[in-house]
Amino acid sequence: MVAATVVALSSASIVPPAWAADRQPPRGMVAGIAVFDRTTERFLYRSDAAQQFRSASLVKLLIALDHVWELGPDYAIPADDRAKLELMLRGSDDAAASEFWARNGRGLIVERMVTRLGLRHTTPPPPDHSGWGSTGLSAEDLVQIYRYILDAAPAPVHNLMMRNLHESTRCGTDGFDQSFGIRSAFTNRSAVKQGWVNFGDSPRHPCTSETAVGARRATTNEPEPIDYGSVALHTTGTVGHHDRTIVVVLSTHRPGTSYAQAGFALTNLTRSLPVPGAVRAPRPPRPEPGLWFGTWSSDVPVRETTTNSSTQVGTVPSQQEVRVSCQVQGEEVVRGNTRNDWWTYLPDLGGYMSNIFFEYPDNRLPDVPVCT
Repeated sequence: MVAATVVALSSASIVPPAWAADRQPPRGMVAGIAVFDRTTERFLYRSDAAQQFRSASLVKLLIALDHVWELGPDYAIPADDRAKLELMLRGSDDAAASEFWARNGRGLIVERMVTRLGLRHTTPPPPDHSGWGSTGLSAEDLVQIYRYILDAAPAPVHNLMMRNLHESTRCGTDGFDQSFGIRSAFTNRSAVKQGWVNFGDSPRHPCTSETAVGARRATTNEPEPIDYGSVALHTTGTVGHHDRTIVVVLSTHRPGTSYAQAGFALTNLTRSLPVPGAVRAPRPPRPEPGLWFGTWSSDVPVRETTTNSSTQVGTVPSQQEVRVSCQVQGEEVVRGNTRNDWWTYLPDLGGYMSNIFFEYPDNRLPDVPVCT
């Protein structure tokens, strides 16, 4: 059994340099940030660090730690389990995470790790969002998790976790590019675990290379509700020699923000943070403008008009983001218990798609005008 050692977090904060205070999240982006220097054992920067965010793949850190917790002093991980753990940590593999999640008790995993690590802002998924990616996490708790892995975990656990996070692949196993945030913000050696959700199940531009790639805001005692509707993009990990600095940036973005746009904003915010000894990489290129929404189905027909009988002019091939321009009511479409009579125009495909296929909980898309 892993020793239940909780690393106490220092409450001290260093006031960041003036240039960092100017680096606020852009309009439409909400961020929870924590930068912790392991050499001085002090936070260098915190902003909304106690606010809960939807974890997406970041909960895979807890899934992995929980799985090895009861293995005993030799930590003899079966070869098949080790391969799945490595794929989950390096390539953010969802199938492996789902297997361990189901095998080890689902939300009980989160409850056990909260107690073991002394996490204060981490909660299991609610009943209506039961998947592992709906776990609630804060930036401060992510720092606590990394401090346990780096400074308190038994050597076999430390080595398993950090070796794979240092060797995380540029491409996730679902085809999304994992090189945003820390990996694109700094040229120093780093270890990362990234997270993303609500951009569709497949990227518009699949990743093909497998090369590894100021003052604290006022806080409140009333916790902010977890945002499940917006797209979320997170970067977490360590930067520098001997994993000196723990960097956590959790973010949500207004609906319609593309994966590339969110990555651009998150990377620029990350590279503005005070990280000792970090060498900042050049700013990433600005992505294409427009409103983009993720879709959940495959081979979705795009019609000439807002009816199922009109001519098909295109197809959304596989659960990916699409650019939208306007929406209008039309023929009702039914899928299971869901009904929707709104359709959205996709300018790149020259036709309308039923709103029932968007990864958004309401019938109408936000901030998308009505077609005239």
